[in-house]
Amino acid sequence: MKQDTFTHLTAFLRSLERGKIHYTLQSCRDEAIMVLVTVPGERWEVEFLVDGSVEIERFISDGEIYGEDILNELFTKYTDQDKTAKVQKQLQAPN
Repeated sequence: MKQDTFTHLTAFLRSLERGKIHYTLQSCRDEAIMVLVTVPGERWEVEFLVDGSVEIERFISDGEIYGEDILNELFTKYTDQDKTAKVQKQLQAPN
């Protein structure tokens, strides 16, 4: 990571801390550090890349609150098909 990129990243983190804005650090792809910022109703993915560029993706909630049954949709859409039935059984099993 270039020094300028590191300086930019640390300055951004200090700004978040001063603003008391919650964040976590992640690494989802080579040559980038992601700052995942979570605020009410929004999530921001701010990636600092080794070439000095910054990419930002912002997710905004529509405010709708769902019941637990929506979790079946999550696993149906995003779990490997071979594992879907097993995951759904685990969700339906009594505690």
